Amino acid sequence: MSDPIIHQTHRLDGKVAIVTGASRGIGLAVAVRLVSEGARVCITARKAEALELAAADFPAGSVIAVAGKADDPEHRAAVLDTVATEFGGLDILVNNAGINPVYGTLLELDLAAARKIMEVNVLGNLAWAQDVVHHPRLGFRERSGVIVSVSSVTGQNPSPGIGFYGISKAAVAHLTRTLAVELGPEIRVNAVAPAVVKTRFAEALYEGREAEVAAEYPLGRLGEPEDIASAVAFLASGDASWITGQVLNLDGGLLVAGGVA
Repeated sequence: MSDPIIHQTHRLDGKVAIVTGASRGIGLAVAVRLVSEGARVCITARKAEALELAAADFPAGSVIAVAGKADDPEHRAAVLDTVATEFGGLDILVNNAGINPVYGTLLELDLAAARKIMEVNVLGNLAWAQDVVHHPRLGFRERSGVIVSVSSVTGQNPSPGIGFYGISKAAVAHLTRTLAVELGPEIRVNAVAPAVVKTRFAEALYEGREAEVAAEYPLGRLGEPEDIASAVAFLASGDASWITGQVLNLDGGLLVAGGVA
């Protein structure tokens, strides 16, 4: 990742954030960006070893790590209790954790896999929001909390092979809009919708043919995790204080050019 210091603005001084799915890729880049702007961050992910390695690269005292599955209620409770104890409250929730274990057409889709996708990508997203708002020690509503979720452009235009993932991300987008209405004015809720970003998660969409895929984008390149992180940091900051219920496309112009991820 690029050096976060060049992005430092101190917009998030004194803020506390949780970033799910943050051992690598977009989630890790988001955590780096939030810390560079002054926040203290709790990062979560399934694999403890990878998460601890990621946490070790941050400045001392800026990050804590709690491993577990995003759709596990006991994990969520442990994260929130740890944040309340270590940081004293919560200002920002970044719902980044997501899965896509299948590739193919909807007619051939294993329904058990489909249920798991919805459990993690949609219900997990909602559960994190419920838990942070209701937690008795975080003061999320009183601190004018912010929720930023990671949707996808595949939730707007069908993408071959990853149709149900797109369906789940369309649900995330509408969940974002609905929560924004229900939780205002104290809490703002927005989402970002990336196209193809150069991460391990998305490798199957560009590996071995990056130039060909990038040629479909008016800006001539695929996304980098830092592209998403900068938008999340903006939406989490006071610079976006009159923005809620929005899904910001981060796609290098792909959709306006008629492309699909």
